[in-house]
Amino acid sequence: MKRPLLTLIVPVLATLAIAASTAAAPPATNAAPAGALPAKPDVRVEIARRLEVKVEDVKPSPIAGLYEIRAGAEVGYVSADGRFYVDGDVFDMTSKQNLTESRRQEGRLSVLAAIDDKDAIVFSPAGSVKHTLTVFTDVDCTYCRRMHQEIAEFNRLGFRIRYVMYPAGGVGSVAWRKAEAVLCSPDRRDALTRAKRGEPVDAPKCNTQIVAHHALGESLGISGTPGIITDQGEYLAGYLPAASMAEYLKQTATAAAAKN
Repeated sequence: MKRPLLTLIVPVLATLAIAASTAAAPPATNAAPAGALPAKPDVRVEIARRLEVKVEDVKPSPIAGLYEIRAGAEVGYVSADGRFYVDGDVFDMTSKQNLTESRRQEGRLSVLAAIDDKDAIVFSPAGSVKHTLTVFTDVDCTYCRRMHQEIAEFNRLGFRIRYVMYPAGGVGSVAWRKAEAVLCSPDRRDALTRAKRGEPVDAPKCNTQIVAHHALGESLGISGTPGIITDQGEYLAGYLPAASMAEYLKQTATAAAAKN
């Protein structure tokens, strides 16, 4: 998984240490009265500028003296004086909750909101939708094909599947060209099904979102296919049979309800 925050933050820690105050609190929003000491600089502004994130994406973390930085689905922590960066997960030992993963899940859902259904390939159940899974898929991937063989069962169990093309070979690969042919076909669902059976799919070139979607997958840390993101923002790397997926999400929901 890529670590863009870690890559970006190392060269700027010294600068942050000079620019930032050792106090974690942001400055007051009201103008200071005459004769008052100047407001302490807001370390969030310098962190956001250096890491090319929005100021609102830099927030006080649950740990005093640490700021949380979130860029997409990536979460990291930096000390208020800019000296230390923490690349890891924060757990609440009382609730046993992984607070960092919760924030990652929020970030994943935010990233996925940029994918319009019209640019994905959607298989919806005939009845009510119980869960939506966004699946980063590759036409030739063995386990992607195995998952698609169960698409009717996924739909029967109430799963809405949103396929996003994520060719493992990258731009210009054979898998990429196959993905483009699927996306440019008049009936993309039928074309995807045929392609996953190993049948040839031909279609004239067209404008697609495959480049943007591939970049989104990389930003989410999708390391292989199928890369599945649930409607709660959880990332599941790999294939689960339909029945196992339904049971897993049921258990996850039960566990989450017990904590609340």
